[in-house]
Amino acid sequence: MVQIQGKIVQCIGAVVDVEFPREQMPRVYDALKMEGTALTLEVQQQLGDGVVRTIALGSSDGLRRGSMVYNTGAPITVPVGKATL
Repeated sequence: MVQIQGKIVQCIGAVVDVEFPREQMPRVYDALKMEGTALTLEVQQQLGDGVVRTIALGSSDGLRRGSMVYNTGAPITVPVGKATL
């Protein structure tokens, strides 16, 4: 599976705008992963022209414009069962 790559174009606190190729924009609620970190971004809005608005699900310290982001193609998942209880 080929991961679709985008880049951060704006970061204001936990709100991060990411640009992807227009024909490969992530869907709302898709999880995006940061290159070289465990940070996950969740797509909240498609702004148009290939740009999506996301929420960082962790500290956004150190995020920079131009940082690479990958679309997982799936929403955020949380394990369930006795181990999480």
